[in-house]
Amino acid sequence: MRILVIGSGGREHAIGHKLLKSPRKPTLLFAPGNPGMAELGACYPVPVDDVTALLELAKKEAVDLTIVGPEIPLVMGIVDAFQAERLRIFGPTALAARLEGSKAFAKAFMARHGIPTAAFETFRDLKPALAFLEKTGAPVVVKASGLAAGKGAVVCQTLQEARSAIASMLGPEAVFGEAGSEVVIEEFMTGEEASVFAVCDGKNFLLLPTAQDHKRIFDGDLGPNTGGMGAYSPASIMTPALLERTCREIISPTLEGMRREGHPYKGVLYVGIMITAEGPKVVEFNCRLGDPETQAVLPVYEGDLLETLLASVEERLGQWGEISPSPSRNCAAVVVLASGGYPDAYSTGFPVQGLPESEALPGVQVIQAGTKIKDGVLVTAGGRVLGVVGKAESLSEALHAAYEGVSRIHFEGMQYRRDIGLKGLKRMEKSPGLFRSKEPG
Repeated sequence: MRILVIGSGGREHAIGHKLLKSPRKPTLLFAPGNPGMAELGACYPVPVDDVTALLELAKKEAVDLTIVGPEIPLVMGIVDAFQAERLRIFGPTALAARLEGSKAFAKAFMARHGIPTAAFETFRDLKPALAFLEKTGAPVVVKASGLAAGKGAVVCQTLQEARSAIASMLGPEAVFGEAGSEVVIEEFMTGEEASVFAVCDGKNFLLLPTAQDHKRIFDGDLGPNTGGMGAYSPASIMTPALLERTCREIISPTLEGMRREGHPYKGVLYVGIMITAEGPKVVEFNCRLGDPETQAVLPVYEGDLLETLLASVEERLGQWGEISPSPSRNCAAVVVLASGGYPDAYSTGFPVQGLPESEALPGVQVIQAGTKIKDGVLVTAGGRVLGVVGKAESLSEALHAAYEGVSRIHFEGMQYRRDIGLKGLKRMEKSPGLFRSKEPG
């Protein structure tokens, strides 16, 4: 079976590794891919936002299934284009992908269907947005409605921070361009965040292991938001009761609402939730697997990923019943190694050393993201360069393996967080059995 994976980051590299474990023994193609993916299959230099060229590639290479990693092609309508040519592709249509592509749409959708989320208002003009802010006060969260590479949400503790964030998006600076031409101002929710992933076929869904991401650049959740500096799975905060409530109050109503509105949701529904005193509330929806969460989730998912995605595409998840994934017997953690200066300006082109030594360690896997080959040498080529994954029977062992792997790697300016998974470890100390909780089927 010939599988095309679209993307060039750590998420897609991790997907490739997991697909190769399928009994179907697929042949993998990547577009555009990276040096790590080139070790798993053929890479084609086609940009993720060139839908026409990707469609032609799938036809030329007789691809049996296309898996879309990043959100940009999904929001652009790649699924619609492939389906029009009767090609199988995993992911939501453009109208369904608005759950991520437009935060304004997603918030209004949740309001229509009674899905718990923070109170909000949306604005396209600076003056009324600032006037609304004076009424609400701080803290608040200011979000660019469109796609902003995971950096469009600004948590503002003071009115001045909120004014600056709004002005940067709606004012002349327009830091996020068209993505920030509409902003959502929402109440600040107090609690702890977690990520829930549901593979959906329009009516039914199947859960992947949960995860907890670390968005801020510095230890202690300090500094600006990034695309993600690390994650661990499963998320210790997601007890069976809490996960069941998330399914009942958020995931099921979302699928039902999308179906009623004429845009059935197929693909991965990534629900970022805040565990508040009132229960789980939606922070945001994403229409694809998370990055770097995927690098921790897939190693502990004990199902056949290829069969799971095919069941979504073919709308037969409802037939699985007792074949739902069994509880994971392991934990995994990923530590992201980033370029110096990220998420702001950074330099690239520095040689990466120590990958073979890192991957030789038990339970360690190195996932490539922002890398390329230059004159036969692996060099840095992005903000988030590598993800070092540790897998073991416990979170503490998984984290130890990941950080042992990190210690073998070096490139100029390398930065990473040293507290990935700390919340999970502290919770385990209080409730040792919590990490063995089952994922509901």
